Amino acid sequence: MNLHTIKIIIGREYLNRVKKKSFLVTTFVVPVLMAALCVVPIVMMVNSKEKTKTVAYVDRSGIVGEYLENTETINYVDMTAAPDADSLKNRMEELSLDAVLSISALDSASRSVNADITSRKPLGLEMSENINNRINKAVENYRIASYNIEGLEDIMNEVKANVRLRSYTMDDSGEEKISEAGVNSILSMILGMFIFIFVTVFGSMVMSAVIEEKASRVVEVLVSSVKATELMFGKIIGVAAVALTQFLLWIILTVAIVGVAGSVLGEDIFDSLDAQEVAQTAGVNVDGEAIAQLADQSELSTILSTIQGLDFTRILVVFFVFFILGYLLYASMFAAIGSAVENEGDTQQLQLPLTIPLMLAYFIAIYAFRAPDSAIAFWGSMIPFTSPIVMLARVPFGVETWEILVSVALLIVTTGLMAWLSAKIYKVGILMFGKKSTWKDLWKWLKQK
Repeated sequence: MNLHTIKIIIGREYLNRVKKKSFLVTTFVVPVLMAALCVVPIVMMVNSKEKTKTVAYVDRSGIVGEYLENTETINYVDMTAAPDADSLKNRMEELSLDAVLSISALDSASRSVNADITSRKPLGLEMSENINNRINKAVENYRIASYNIEGLEDIMNEVKANVRLRSYTMDDSGEEKISEAGVNSILSMILGMFIFIFVTVFGSMVMSAVIEEKASRVVEVLVSSVKATELMFGKIIGVAAVALTQFLLWIILTVAIVGVAGSVLGEDIFDSLDAQEVAQTAGVNVDGEAIAQLADQSELSTILSTIQGLDFTRILVVFFVFFILGYLLYASMFAAIGSAVENEGDTQQLQLPLTIPLMLAYFIAIYAFRAPDSAIAFWGSMIPFTSPIVMLARVPFGVETWEILVSVALLIVTTGLMAWLSAKIYKVGILMFGKKSTWKDLWKWLKQK
């Protein structure tokens, strides 16, 4: 192959793509959407508090009323003196009530109560849970008091354990470093996901580029001047350069937009966020005590120490090596598939054998951050078709150097082999028109000299 020719093809592929309107549009639209995903949820949380609602309650138990304290969103009105709750329900609009809470008399057998609430409009989940939690708290305290043991509530609070396991790792020099498993798990998940997305998206871009040129018959002119293999590798590297350029621009623009949005909205918007609201919005059910633990400076220092103790140079080098090799491995196969079809609708059957290993690698990577040294994670990081994703998921937990070297060696050999086989398919398939290719056809092309 002529490296000068490949360089020319790379330049042509790169310039043609960055000049397209679609490239410019996606380059500027995607960062706006990504920034919106960061900023909009915060704005929504700040402005999503319900209007204050007036809730009348009829407490026949005599134990719940004292726990119904007013909040920013609920104003409780004691209507226990009313003859019955039904009379209040029928007069809610007249009395300017939003809801009526009815609490039954105390059941001596179960030492509990029944409660129901009727409202003019459906109540939000947050308000319903708030009321329900207060009723449960009242019943719990009543049951504790019924044992007639002095200081029982304090005793129960004291016996609750809150032991925090601190994890350390020891390096080759014998120095201990703080290691928070959650930090390693998050980094593992992010790295595995990034490689999966990069390889899938960039590989598909190569396939689409090949199909586009074949459908327009431009390829017939190109192969009259350059070798098909030179065209394939030039296209693979050119698309990678375009994709990397766009990805870097996305990062820069997203950070810039988020920064501008933060300065416009002001720092007060972050100060007004409630930690418990943030956790609940993220789908995590936590109480006030757990929030206090999250805010503990010692916890924050543990996380920061773990981040500082990570060998980012090693992680970035491994990321770069496996990204390049993983991309070349799959991009060459995607290019071969693109050369064998005339439109993207025909790629489904041929693309399936490439999609399955990628999906399998992604699922193993999800498991790897839970058990990074398990057999399935180890072999997943060795098998070339899954190693680019799985190895990156294991690296934050510390992988022996010999494992990385063996994995890289296997990946290099496999990438070279698959590139050679893909080039044979590409050389024949790129000039085949008017026939829907099958796996049998691809096998015939591989056997041709």
